[in-house]
Amino acid sequence: MSKKMWEGRTSGKTSKIADEFNSSINVDRRMYREDIEGSIAHVAMLSHCKIIKKSEEKKIKAALIKILNDIDTGKLKISDDAEDIHMFVEEVLTKRIGDLGKKLHTARSRNDQVALDARLYMRKEIISINFLLDKMIDTIIKIADENRDTIMPGFTHLQKAQAITFAHYILAYGMMFKRDMERLYDLYNRVNVSPIGALALAGTTYKTDRVYEAKLLNFDSVCENSIDAVSDRDFIVEFASDISIIAMHLSRLAEEIIIYTSGEFDYIVLSDEFTTGSSIMPQKKNSDMAELVRGKTGRVYGNLINILTILKGLPLAYNKDMQEDKELIFDSIDTVKNSLVIFESMLATMTINKERMREDAATGFINATDLADYLVTKGVPFRDAYKIAGHIVSFALEENKDSKNNYTLETLPLETYKKFSKKFDEDLYDFIKLENTVYRRTSLGGASPKNIDRQIKYLKK
Repeated sequence: MSKKMWEGRTSGKTSKIADEFNSSINVDRRMYREDIEGSIAHVAMLSHCKIIKKSEEKKIKAALIKILNDIDTGKLKISDDAEDIHMFVEEVLTKRIGDLGKKLHTARSRNDQVALDARLYMRKEIISINFLLDKMIDTIIKIADENRDTIMPGFTHLQKAQAITFAHYILAYGMMFKRDMERLYDLYNRVNVSPIGALALAGTTYKTDRVYEAKLLNFDSVCENSIDAVSDRDFIVEFASDISIIAMHLSRLAEEIIIYTSGEFDYIVLSDEFTTGSSIMPQKKNSDMAELVRGKTGRVYGNLINILTILKGLPLAYNKDMQEDKELIFDSIDTVKNSLVIFESMLATMTINKERMREDAATGFINATDLADYLVTKGVPFRDAYKIAGHIVSFALEENKDSKNNYTLETLPLETYKKFSKKFDEDLYDFIKLENTVYRRTSLGGASPKNIDRQIKYLKK
């Protein structure tokens, strides 16, 4: 049984199992830097407002900096027996400088302290994740630049649809990751609001200066309502949501990497560094890293739902339930950061099988829309042209099934085309050549080289 710094109304004596159940030190210990930085700003504010003496501020600040350095260098180990990181820092401070250390908690509660630490930590992690997203986009731009002319089939419903380039395909993910960055930048504005000075929920009778303290910590503003300041976890929910969207985008790309590396497609070959073998089948090369990224997405989703569930019925203001949100958001942050690191490296080292993509694009009649468009240029209404093109595809499929032919729209004889419409002529074959169908897609955002240039420049900006 041990006494606590919060002994007062209670004896401060709790059982060992209650201590272990109540403790969050193994989770919130990672916020030690934020906790100490917040405390340094807090004593500066107390001194600024003449609540403590300048000499006291200097002694407390020097001791806090020494604690921070000692933790950084490993000289001071964060005790597993501590209740949380806030109590650990305060207890060490008091042991080192005596009763003066007890003044640190003047005009502050653990309620606003933990909210402050969380915001400081989330602010840092938003920047960290955006750095990784930026690196991912750089890699995508490089891949796109190298595959401007790599023809491949584009898919809808996982069926071959129209010809595109691998550049056009991979840039779609670049746009998704760019929006992920934008969401995080937008979130940063809501995270960068200081709760410190709200105390337990009602503020304080001390003549403090919350704005001064917020500026010391580079916050843009302060929470306007003290109850909201300590009970708000919207920013954590929003961060968990934004992270979930990043995980979703990674998972979609992972799914396609898995498909495209299969023997049935063989579009992509992953580096041996990011694949594994089978314990029994020596011919196997498995895209396990991509599969793990896909699998970990469910974990990130689960954390989001868990946080929402924790908060959904909480009365105002602070409740101990909120302690549970840290482990969940920390896990999501770690999971997505690790996934981004592994995925960027995997993309940067993969090999694109350009010949195989072009070969596969030649099958599946993916230039059928262009066949209809050809007839439109000859004056045939699109709906009529669409039907004619459909009948031609159906004919070719039957011919391929009933004979040794392997017709594509590019190899079907002109005399056969003329049986369906007299509008067909020799210029048809140039019109429906896959490369030309791609180059003609000049509408904004389309697959043409000009659009690829535009999209790359857009992402680079």
